[in-house]
Amino acid sequence: MPRKVLAICFWAICPLLLSAYEAPEDKEDIFASRACPAFLVFDSAAFLSDMTIELPCHCKPEETHSVVWYYQKQVGFMNTKVLTDFEGTTVVESSKVGRGSDLRSRFSIRLFSLLIFRAQKADSGHYICGTASGEFFYGYDVDVQEVRQVLFPWSVKQRTQVQEAEPLSIKAEKFQVFTRYEPWSKCDRCDVRGEQMRGGLCYVKSIHLHVRYQRESDTEASCGSSAVPRQFGLSGSGYGAKLEVRNCHTPCPPKPTTSPERQALLKFLEFDDRSPLGVTIHFHNHPRGSDLVLTCPGAKPQYAVAWDRGSAPLHRSQYMEGLNKTSRVFIDTGNHLHFRPVRLEDKGSYFCWLQGELAAEIRLGVYLRLGRLRQIWDPESVYALQVILACYAGISALFLLTVMVRFIWQISKEETSADINLNLL
Repeated sequence: MPRKVLAICFWAICPLLLSAYEAPEDKEDIFASRACPAFLVFDSAAFLSDMTIELPCHCKPEETHSVVWYYQKQVGFMNTKVLTDFEGTTVVESSKVGRGSDLRSRFSIRLFSLLIFRAQKADSGHYICGTASGEFFYGYDVDVQEVRQVLFPWSVKQRTQVQEAEPLSIKAEKFQVFTRYEPWSKCDRCDVRGEQMRGGLCYVKSIHLHVRYQRESDTEASCGSSAVPRQFGLSGSGYGAKLEVRNCHTPCPPKPTTSPERQALLKFLEFDDRSPLGVTIHFHNHPRGSDLVLTCPGAKPQYAVAWDRGSAPLHRSQYMEGLNKTSRVFIDTGNHLHFRPVRLEDKGSYFCWLQGELAAEIRLGVYLRLGRLRQIWDPESVYALQVILACYAGISALFLLTVMVRFIWQISKEETSADINLNLL
């Protein structure tokens, strides 16, 4: 009987597997059709902070099977960082890296493209695709801008006052500073009140920009780009990106239906890992008292992402980073959900939306951490070492003092005995 059941399952699953597999078509090799420039130039690219950015290596020789990425803050600087996967760099998700961690721990190379997780303003600079032998193929001038201002629909009066006090475009004698807005994103939820976002990056318009940097327009570049002359004084200025948020409401698309036979088969095989809401379930346990960052599975930088705790939506108008300096739970500009720190009451189910559709459920468990392996550079370890060294120094000093006192007492005793012997003689 079990063999018959397995045979039935095998013949039922085989058509599904065969229909899901398609042999890849022969595609044109882009590296064979695109030649590298004879003189290394840099593509200018601007991004918002906390985003995951991807830099493709658009050209390389066909015989090159692996690439090395180089990073320089400014061209010609001797301090160059080498970014390579030869030693097994394994960064899979942006939630596994910290915001203040070094660049070498926040990158990954996939199909010759460089991925930087949770990019920060300090990551701005020049990225060059090349080889370990020193050949260079392609370069980028990356400008990562921090969000200086977030505007919400309930701050219309404030927005008007800000635009009157500080115009969108600031003109000078040789350049003009303006904000270039991206299109509005999709509504991040459906059938309920959602939010839309659009980012505005700081740009400069001038005829005095450096010609080595390739841009969409010869007279426009982002404010932090190396194409902008230093004489403009924008490198250390307060210019930055802006973020606008507005309310929206859109209906959910119809859900695809699954045949009853397939549902029964998957249930029989215990292959259904979805919650009652029809989304995949992810489990995560985290110790209490430490920081945590949740990332929506499958999220991309251009996607609209939203978070719910149970049935309660976490709107950006209440949980956006920077609205409340004392906020422990917040959402950053890269759509990550932060806990600083995690508490026992934070355990539960968290739902994330992607492009207006419910995407995943994360079941968070919080446990008490009874102990952990401390490192030598931990503050508690440093304090313990200082106490141990101080006690050792005190005991050593006391020992030396005892030896000296005993030595002096022995010498004085011998001198007293010698004087008594002389008097007897």
